[in-house]
Amino acid sequence: MPLQPWMKLISVDDHLIEHPMVWQDRLSAKDKERAPRIVETPREGAAPIQSWLYEERPYPYIGLNAVAGKKPEEYGVDPVRYDEMIPGCYDPKARVADMDIDGVEAMMCFPSFPGFCGTVFLKSDDRDLALRCVQAYNDFVLDEWCAAAPGRLIPVVILPLWDAQLAVAEIHRTAAKGAKAISFPDLPHALGLPSLHTDYWDPVLSAAEETGMPLCQHFGSGGATSIPQVAPDAPFAVMINLMGTSSMHATADWVFSPALHKHPKLKIGLSEGGVGWIPYIIERADYVWRKHRYYQNINQDVRPTELFRKHFHGCFIEDDFGVANRHVIGVDRITWECDYPHSDSFWPASRKRAAEAFADVPDDEVHKIVELNARRFYNLPDAAPVPPAAAVR
Repeated sequence: MPLQPWMKLISVDDHLIEHPMVWQDRLSAKDKERAPRIVETPREGAAPIQSWLYEERPYPYIGLNAVAGKKPEEYGVDPVRYDEMIPGCYDPKARVADMDIDGVEAMMCFPSFPGFCGTVFLKSDDRDLALRCVQAYNDFVLDEWCAAAPGRLIPVVILPLWDAQLAVAEIHRTAAKGAKAISFPDLPHALGLPSLHTDYWDPVLSAAEETGMPLCQHFGSGGATSIPQVAPDAPFAVMINLMGTSSMHATADWVFSPALHKHPKLKIGLSEGGVGWIPYIIERADYVWRKHRYYQNINQDVRPTELFRKHFHGCFIEDDFGVANRHVIGVDRITWECDYPHSDSFWPASRKRAAEAFADVPDDEVHKIVELNARRFYNLPDAAPVPPAAAVR
């Protein structure tokens, strides 16, 4: 069946490239010299390279794989200047125009320079400055990026991860301004933070429950140590192929931790992790639980499968195996993503590729995966009623 024209695609994983003035526009004069700013480095035979500088530390590759619209044969060199990217990377109005070309109704965009969940600021020397930078980023997302197209751009915020109480305050502050999701590291312990098996995160998880905002765990957000370790002489393709394993690791960590038992309303999004692996890892977790729960400090009563179906949702760009096994995963647990402007995206043909992926899937199930599940998980306004003729198709 074709992807019906009345289905509105909502992507739960995309990315923005912060424009040069995000922090300079929002911080005081005394902060500006140490706050994130763009600097230029000359290069022979070409315009200067633009890169971020924060607390005198350079952060190159401002484009972070911002290659939407290029052919795979052209991949390999990330943009190092804003004028080498398409404007939709950093301009919200241009982004919405690119969404219209792609047939996408709404997008949730993760950070680039700060890291997917703000880990650049976690490494700051000056934690007071870092807090102001986190708040400035969130204000940019809420007051500028998403405000340019309410309902089309879905706000996801970052936290001051080094202090649970400050994180709680930022959750409530941003929720009051309209935030819909929280970007949270997939493996906190890999960043040197307390693990999910401690009580450190309890106030944060309670605040997420109270505000109804899912914790979005973008794969690889746990930092370099969460990325699969491959042979030093292996091609980069090996690591790319294994990136989703951090989502598997994170899922196993959650279902054997006490956190989900203490926070029954918590919602967790496995961002850009794919879905085809879910049946295996949950079946394996159930097996481990049945065999080994009696002598370990884990819950004795609730199977990992039950926890997954209650708390988690995954998303995919291209995952034909996952779509074929959607009933094992749970149709209500799957969402769709575009991943603009990264190299995995199909822009400007995302709707066409989605139609191919769902060719053999009934309309009601497609509608859940591409739109309705995201509205439910992220507390988005209800969609317009389905046309009566379509409802009986």
